[in-house]
Amino acid sequence: MGQLHREGFIIGSQETRRSPEVKPGLFYGYIIVLAAFFIMLVMFGVYNTFGIFSKPVLTEFGWTRAITSGAFSLSWILYGLLGIVMGRLTDRLGPRIVLTFCGFLVGLGYLLMSQITAVWQLYLFYGVIIGTGMCGFFVPLTSTAARWFVKRRSMMSGIVLSGMGIGTLIMSPVTNWLISTYDWRQSYTILGSVVLVLVILAAQPLRRDPAQMRQVPYGENAGEEQGLGTSGLSLREAIYTGQFWLVSAQFFCLGFCIFTILVHIAPHAIEVGLSAASAANILATIGGCSIIGKVILGSAADRIGNRLVFLIGFFLMAAILFWIAKSGEVWELYLFAVIFGVAYGGCAASEAPLVAALFGLRFHGLILGVINFGFTIGAAVGPFLAGYIFDISESYEVAFLVCTAISVIGIIFTALIKPIKVS
Repeated sequence: MGQLHREGFIIGSQETRRSPEVKPGLFYGYIIVLAAFFIMLVMFGVYNTFGIFSKPVLTEFGWTRAITSGAFSLSWILYGLLGIVMGRLTDRLGPRIVLTFCGFLVGLGYLLMSQITAVWQLYLFYGVIIGTGMCGFFVPLTSTAARWFVKRRSMMSGIVLSGMGIGTLIMSPVTNWLISTYDWRQSYTILGSVVLVLVILAAQPLRRDPAQMRQVPYGENAGEEQGLGTSGLSLREAIYTGQFWLVSAQFFCLGFCIFTILVHIAPHAIEVGLSAASAANILATIGGCSIIGKVILGSAADRIGNRLVFLIGFFLMAAILFWIAKSGEVWELYLFAVIFGVAYGGCAASEAPLVAALFGLRFHGLILGVINFGFTIGAAVGPFLAGYIFDISESYEVAFLVCTAISVIGIIFTALIKPIKVS
């Protein structure tokens, strides 16, 4: 029968009874993690520069922030909806095919962005094409990493996701330099070409699970090869649990807060008097500090549990979002960037492991894809709402206070999650 996962959602008693595994030669899971890390670095490093591009695009066309943020929000809605499909395709076909196709779409979308002249093109190229392509990254890569590791699962998820932070750290100042040296159109052409080539190449070593390489997951004995990897709830079974809806709501709160900040912190910094270069550095600092959260808090989650890491992350976000709503000095923005980056990084590293601990691995990609739709709805609603609030108030203060309230709600949802039996 099923196994009751322990409080805190660390994989339960089977793991504690396993003897240290014999590792002849190189464990291929580390290559999986390295490839996934690099893809995350490129994809989300470029994707998170939307706020840096928004100012020159607004200047050229005179569009409102709500209109431009709406294209980003549309991309996230499609990211969430199609992420469900990509999670299922990853379970069936493996990540290599999924990532190759999606890398092509995203690269093409950025190339087309260099040619926009009207709002409908912004929504088609960024919202639809790039949004469709981005659906094949977070769920397939984190689900694949979870399949390769039993021990160190949260740590490895954190390492994979730290690519997002390092990408933001690198690409924010690079993008600002490209725009100032050339212009925003040529910059999109350059970034699109980089995505198209590097992501497709990096996707080729990916494999769905250890069995394809005649190995077993790290921390799982050969005699138990069919253990955690084949146990778990189906999507239908998961939907009928209260935990499914609590985690979906929890992910909504996380997506709302993270992407409201990632899209609007650079424009906010410019509004309070910082240069475009300094605003890009604020965004880069968030990305860089998220690496600390993903690696350190991700590693801690293997010991203290993913739920506790979420509670810590939401608490820190609520406190610093409330504080920044009334602050605007340069040092205050950098302090915000440090604390917010660490907090969101820890939560992000715990997403896939939390779903694995609650619902098992048998349909992990599909269930993660469906639950992650809550995250993407939050990521779509948050930036659009913040842009609308700015348009009518000419200030981000209310938007940041709304994010504070959403973080507090996230604490409540997280506290209500309890372990369940997985058969």
